[in-house]
Amino acid sequence: MSAKAISEQTGKEFLSKYICTSAAVQNRFRYASVTAETDWDRLTQDHPWLLTERLVVKPDQLIKRRGKLGLVGINLDLQGVKEWLKARLMRETTVGKAKGVLKNFLIEPFVPHTQEEEFYVCIYATREGDHVLFHHEGGVEVGDVDTKAQRLMVAVDEKLSEDQVTEQLLTHVPDEKKEVLASFIVGLFNFYEDLYFTYLEINPLVVTQDGGVYILDMAAKIDATADYICKAKWGDVEFPPPFGREAYPEEAYIADLDAKSGASLKLTLLNPRGRIWTMVAGGGASVVYSDTICDLGGVDELANYGEYSGAPSEQQTYDYAKTILSLMTREKHPEGKVLIIGGSIANFTNVAATFKGIVRAIKDYQGPLKEHEVTIFVRRGGPNYQEGLRVMGEVGKTTGIPIHVFGTETHMTAIVGMALGHRPIPNQPPTDAHTANFLLNSSNNAMTPSTTRTASFSEPRTCNDVTPAKKSKAGLPADSLHSILWPLKNVVTGDWKAKATTLFSKHTKAIVWGMQTRAVQGMLDFDYVCSRDEPSVAAMVYPFTGDHKQKFYWGHKEILLPVYKNMADAMKKHPEVDVLISFASLRSAFDSTVEAMQYPQIRTIAIIAEGIPEAQTRKMVKMADEKGVTIIGPATVGGIKPGCFKIGNTGGMLDNILASKLYRPGSVAYVSRSGGMSNELNNIVSRTTDGVYEGVAIGGDRYPGSTFMDHVLRYQDTPGVKMIVVLGEIGGTEEYKICQGIKEGRITKPVVCWCIGTCATMFTSEVQFGHAGACANQASETAVAKNQALRDAGAYVPKSFDELGDVIRTVYDELVANGTIIPAQEVPPPTVPMDYSWARELGLIRKPASFMTSICDERGQELIYAGMPITEVFKEEMGLGGVLGLLWFQRRLPRYACQFIEMCLMVTADHGPAVSGAHNTIVCARAGKDLISSLTSGLLTIGDRFGGALDAAAKQFSKAFDSGLLPMEFVNKMKKDGKLIMGIGHRVKSINNPDMRVQILKDFVKQHFPSTQLLDYALDVEKITTSKKPNLILNVDGFIGVAFVDLLRTCGGFTRDEADEFVEIGALNGIFVLGRSMGFIGHYLDQKRLKQGLYRHPWDDISYVLPEHMSM
Repeated sequence: MSAKAISEQTGKEFLSKYICTSAAVQNRFRYASVTAETDWDRLTQDHPWLLTERLVVKPDQLIKRRGKLGLVGINLDLQGVKEWLKARLMRETTVGKAKGVLKNFLIEPFVPHTQEEEFYVCIYATREGDHVLFHHEGGVEVGDVDTKAQRLMVAVDEKLSEDQVTEQLLTHVPDEKKEVLASFIVGLFNFYEDLYFTYLEINPLVVTQDGGVYILDMAAKIDATADYICKAKWGDVEFPPPFGREAYPEEAYIADLDAKSGASLKLTLLNPRGRIWTMVAGGGASVVYSDTICDLGGVDELANYGEYSGAPSEQQTYDYAKTILSLMTREKHPEGKVLIIGGSIANFTNVAATFKGIVRAIKDYQGPLKEHEVTIFVRRGGPNYQEGLRVMGEVGKTTGIPIHVFGTETHMTAIVGMALGHRPIPNQPPTDAHTANFLLNSSNNAMTPSTTRTASFSEPRTCNDVTPAKKSKAGLPADSLHSILWPLKNVVTGDWKAKATTLFSKHTKAIVWGMQTRAVQGMLDFDYVCSRDEPSVAAMVYPFTGDHKQKFYWGHKEILLPVYKNMADAMKKHPEVDVLISFASLRSAFDSTVEAMQYPQIRTIAIIAEGIPEAQTRKMVKMADEKGVTIIGPATVGGIKPGCFKIGNTGGMLDNILASKLYRPGSVAYVSRSGGMSNELNNIVSRTTDGVYEGVAIGGDRYPGSTFMDHVLRYQDTPGVKMIVVLGEIGGTEEYKICQGIKEGRITKPVVCWCIGTCATMFTSEVQFGHAGACANQASETAVAKNQALRDAGAYVPKSFDELGDVIRTVYDELVANGTIIPAQEVPPPTVPMDYSWARELGLIRKPASFMTSICDERGQELIYAGMPITEVFKEEMGLGGVLGLLWFQRRLPRYACQFIEMCLMVTADHGPAVSGAHNTIVCARAGKDLISSLTSGLLTIGDRFGGALDAAAKQFSKAFDSGLLPMEFVNKMKKDGKLIMGIGHRVKSINNPDMRVQILKDFVKQHFPSTQLLDYALDVEKITTSKKPNLILNVDGFIGVAFVDLLRTCGGFTRDEADEFVEIGALNGIFVLGRSMGFIGHYLDQKRLKQGLYRHPWDDISYVLPEHMSM
């Protein structure tokens, strides 16, 4: 969500640090916080003023009207404060409908003042700008400030001046205080803007006779999405829960997961002892499920509100699910418990992948779930949902947990009625066809139809879909004139331009901002099944690469779409484009949108990103109004016009496009906030009517770029639309404009409307739902009030979301009966091949893999080495030797074996700059080559003569030992064959000057290895060779080679054949390569650090031996 309440302490800390005003703000900000754990002696040491000044004490827990509730102690000494707290600290109290425990208190210095010195000031944000309220009589008895206060609206992107404040707000203030108050209010407004507040109220604000300004009580909300902008000033802000609801560690855990994820994960605990638990996908769907539970009488047993959406990974879904299951299996309920795993039809989330995470959690908690008699109800749709439902059904059978599974054939909230016993559970629920079946033409004729109808089912074919809009009634107030007239074509009023009635046609071309190849391919597949002549995507813009081409499919053939680094180039080369679809991140969406609006060709912009700060959104909306650009979003999946155009991932994958008949237009247009619920509306409308004509999800933020009324008026003025469906939501007042339009006759087509969030009025404490805008700040913003107003205005309003489809069907049937809609004959869509990757995921095809691997798996949430998660590797402190054992030998080696490997790497790390490998590395480094090139140059010298003796020594000694040759016989045989004994001999070291590396390894091996038969054999050979020449010792290569064979054969982890195979395939040389790479890199860095120049070998170190001159 965006607007979050902060504590009074936090708000005053911000204000005292960052307000900039000439007014003498006093008491910057002295306070002491008190909880049940407070040490009073320590508190008075830290705040000695507590012992000398008169004090005020009050709870700091987001409680409104504390003064009227007797929750403020005034003009007390410290002992008085303690006595006052004794009666209240950790005591339960009731505020409105909410019951809560008073835990956190704030102590401040008391400010002596008179009633005449108290004022009221409040600033809050709306779509058009920020409202400043001021009343000259503040304090406890301020009353209804909305009607009493002076009011000033500062439009978006405008500044507040002291003259404005004085003239419009301070008319009833004594002259001597006007200058101080004007300066303070302007400073307060600038502070409010700079720190991204959305609400700031001070009551009372005290201005004393000497001009001192005191902030006594303060309530505030900030836009939490602006954290990336304000982090330096905000620091780590703690957002307290609403009074009456505890802050649970599980909520904090999920909030942390949410912050670290690109997905959305939300959890609010309402009643941990409740028997009804939910795990719902989608911000809108989660509200609908809560509504339905409350409608069916489950409000007192509803345990939680939450949602997961935005394509969370399997691991993230697992973490979310196990948190829910952990909470619901802590206390038993006499009637058992139910878990509702619901959701609308996903647009792009892979349902099977998320369900795998839930299945893992169910398996982990199967014991407690059975013990607590939990029954699970599942309903979901979207990409790969059939596989997800199958997996969910299977886990029910294998664990014995009752799990009832339903797909898109079942109404979204039907499972709530089943779970609560209000409707029977079908024995064999009907199932829709498999995903793959939708990709085949149902007609026997394999040919692609020449043209799929793109006019409405009931609309006469015309070359132009646009008709002049109806004139609005005379005498409307200015705000009505703006809201009703602005969508009409060719109308310009004041500084803003009119916007188009028709946003998309069969010829619409778009630019996609962002490398969203999956979304683009989905758009092209939609274009193809709609029988468009050309793809709707003309180009892509991606600032992080150079200009290039990206490959996509157009039906069966491959095509290339241009990708531009700069938007200017894309616009210049594609003048036919009038739509921008922006997948920019929340940090860059504002700048890219503002840039796009500089090009007059762009008439529609869809902004997908969620979490754009509200202040930036309002600036974009204002600019769009001025330029006549329609914005869809932010925080949206987009919109769809069947037969013409779809935005990004809207409508889901091709199977859902075909199932919901979105490849051709129907007669019903809808507008919703939620993207997931818009896809659910596609499903509902396709099952109850002749289909969708157009649908738009305006987005879940408080200030969407376009409003419900904007699109309803477009639909009213579009002949092909015969009825309109609106899925409203708690929060905001946009639905009242629809009421006004119906009453005034501006909207004459049937409107079916339902506002979700009716459950909010039943909760005892405030709940912020999944969408940022889904929170009622006053009674008129509740879903219940809006539904009643729509009903009174003449809209068709069902009793609940459960009945929405029935009402749509009834209205549609009436329109068919009276001839308004004439259903047309279905035309089959062209066939579109399924992508290979998706077909494989669905299990429809198989093919041999190009690669096989058995040592590592990076596909999950956690990296796995030979079956061992990386967290376990560190937990077990396996070290580098243990990791090498897993990756090279697929074994968890004994501790001594890991240590031996690490010792080998250490002793082989380097042997000076003179050896060939180091020499090559140095020469390359001095020639200016990079690290990889220099390292490779050194590694290429490793072979039988340098470093490669490990494998050869292991093979020679093993073969001799295994064949039963005595050491002397082995030496004599090698001499007779004219072969060197690999691993024997050293240029410098000898029996009298032993190699300490070998000695260190020998001591370790003798102490820890269970058997050293081959090493003993090699040492016997060494006795023979050194008797002939003292430097024919067992060198470090030879020692490591024979000792490693002993390790593989005797550690207990390998068969004899496996041990021999590792020697044969070169594993031992890998030890030298890995170890010596460390030294080579060291030499490279050393040369660079010493800034050594190009190496040229000196002439006097070269013997030039040329052939003698041959005379003719």
